[in-house]
Amino acid sequence: MRSASGNGFDSSDSFAVSGAAEGTTRLHDIPPSITPSHGDDSHLLSRIASPADVKALAPNELAELCREIRATLLAYGHQHGGHIGSNLGMVEATVALHRVFDSPRDRIVFDVSHQSYVHKMLTGRAGAYMDPNRFSEVTGFTNPDESKHDQFVLGHTGTSISLACGLAKTRDMEGPNNSIGNVIAVIGDGSLSSGVAFEGLNNAAEQGGNLIIVFNDNEMSIAGDFGGMYGPLARLRASGGTAQPNLFNAFGLDYRYVEAGNDVSALVAAFEEVRDIDHPVVVHIHTLKGAGYDGEETHADRQTASASPVSFDSPTGVHPTDNVNHSEPWHSDHCNLSDHEPHEGQCEASHWQNPDAAIGKPDDPRKHYGKMAMAALEPRFAAEPGLVVISPATPGSNGITHEFRERAGAHYVDTGITESHAVAYAAGIARAGGTPVVATTASFFQRAYDQFFQEMSLNRSRVTVLDFLGGLSGSDNTHSGAYDVTMFSNIPGATMLVPTSARDYLADLAWATAPAGSADAPAGPVVIRVPGEAILTAERDATLLPVTGGQIADRPQSTSLPVSVSSASGGISAATVRGTVSVTAQHAGVRHMLDWRVNQTGSHAAIIGLGNAYPLAEQTAAALSADYGITATVIDPRQCTSLDSDVLESLRDGHQQVITLEDGQLEGGWGEKVTAYYANHHVSDGSRNPHVLNFGAAKEFTDRVPLGELNERYGLTVEQVTEAITRCF
Repeated sequence: MRSASGNGFDSSDSFAVSGAAEGTTRLHDIPPSITPSHGDDSHLLSRIASPADVKALAPNELAELCREIRATLLAYGHQHGGHIGSNLGMVEATVALHRVFDSPRDRIVFDVSHQSYVHKMLTGRAGAYMDPNRFSEVTGFTNPDESKHDQFVLGHTGTSISLACGLAKTRDMEGPNNSIGNVIAVIGDGSLSSGVAFEGLNNAAEQGGNLIIVFNDNEMSIAGDFGGMYGPLARLRASGGTAQPNLFNAFGLDYRYVEAGNDVSALVAAFEEVRDIDHPVVVHIHTLKGAGYDGEETHADRQTASASPVSFDSPTGVHPTDNVNHSEPWHSDHCNLSDHEPHEGQCEASHWQNPDAAIGKPDDPRKHYGKMAMAALEPRFAAEPGLVVISPATPGSNGITHEFRERAGAHYVDTGITESHAVAYAAGIARAGGTPVVATTASFFQRAYDQFFQEMSLNRSRVTVLDFLGGLSGSDNTHSGAYDVTMFSNIPGATMLVPTSARDYLADLAWATAPAGSADAPAGPVVIRVPGEAILTAERDATLLPVTGGQIADRPQSTSLPVSVSSASGGISAATVRGTVSVTAQHAGVRHMLDWRVNQTGSHAAIIGLGNAYPLAEQTAAALSADYGITATVIDPRQCTSLDSDVLESLRDGHQQVITLEDGQLEGGWGEKVTAYYANHHVSDGSRNPHVLNFGAAKEFTDRVPLGELNERYGLTVEQVTEAITRCF
């Protein structure tokens, strides 16, 4: 449901597909004869420029429009990728919404808004889905900068009801002269499990007035629905909406049920019934996620894609399927997370479809390092009953595979889209003596900010956080991880580790999850920033680490190693600089994990590269050596919680410059702390006060800007860093 950028690729900026073989035939070959072409007036979709055109269609043309939209989505998924499955299920509902309501006077708020592709097609943006040359014109989510029909920029879950309540409140307060008509919140595809959605339901019932909540119930989230509310919802579906308890009635809300959620005529009738209603109502529609994908039954041993084409023998291209109601949600249909093999119904792979061009590509960093972490934790389950992996949805995106979940059993918990709950839940496990590991994407962790401070850090809870997709990326503006260091590294009591290799990553994980009472176990929570693309690429090609070749010194084992400054060379010794850490540490284990690592000793300039920016540090040092004869000191800080004051003090001798590199927000970030250190520890000998240069990202939201372009924008290239260093000399 989430974690995708509007440029058609997962927000990891990768075409990676897990488990795919090079040359695998694509699953659905869309017959060209039924794929609408931009500007071809023989197709209805080509003639839709606004919702008014939907209203002008004859009733018997609506099914054909749905059929053309579905064909367009299927073709778009193969060429561009995206959240195709959720949109396929919403084709009829979206057509019906624009048939009945009058957008933008009637305000339609799409929760998460990854299921708004059809809405965009019907509001003047169809060409961006039919013409490959125009794919980049639209984001993967609603955006008011694109259209007056989009109410908010939304990429996270659960907020549509609250936002709709706010719109309706102002309308009702201002009276009949207000320009807002009906207010419609479209929620579903798993987002109802988000806590803020329940807060919205609670407020809606109390507030009263016109508010229509369309609940898209497709029996799926990202990896299946999890939570106690899904049993009552299943009984509501089975009973045609009459079973009790009815959680919507329990809030005091009116309720209607539509079983035929992929029947456009039934939906038009249902929406006409609630249009201009004078009180809040929930319209519960039962849809099929991925409606239009191959409806053939799949098999547990299916490893490659079928070559059979889609058969459009039904009015809208929706096929009968048995791919529903599996015994356990995480079984899905056993398609094992291959993002090019989506199916109708309970199919986890239909959350995000990679384009055909991605087939055969290696795993992206999220899947690569996620699988690595799970492989390291799994052998410990038998001996450590309290070791639990917690995913607030999105497991497959982060390498938590079907097979791992099956083997892990009770050691794995998917809490649904509930980041705040997941962190508080983990704190409870830790308090009881367990070892929780919470894993999700950096931008989603922002939703649990309060729990990181209160339940986790204030209580010194032994929680390990795996922070995926931290740092710069080409993602859309709702999924950027550029702010994770500024958030996590400034939480009192939390330790944030930033490994630059698989070896360090696994060592960090082992230390963070050391059983309580272990000699070197940390005293509180540990956040591990999962390495990104720059690190993984360098691990696959050691020439991108020209100083070390990826062969780095072992970690320090204690804090007894002295600082050694070589007056002859004016530099520092990589073999002996281990230093002590300018933070309160209770034991040597904490100290040696926070010591910085000097990977090359030099003089004149010291380059400190944090995390994903570390390869740039080595590449810049190599350029300084080759072009200017300068042997720079190269440092991997390995963490951003504290400063290694011994290393910083050592740099006073023989270094005129200290350069910090980080692939995150510079203002309030890590590099400025190094600048502040030297400013606050000024010495009388001016020659021993190095000039500090900080490189990082501006404090801004970026939307689908390629990573290379962002690096150029922020000066994070070898040429720009080298030029800045030599200019100061």
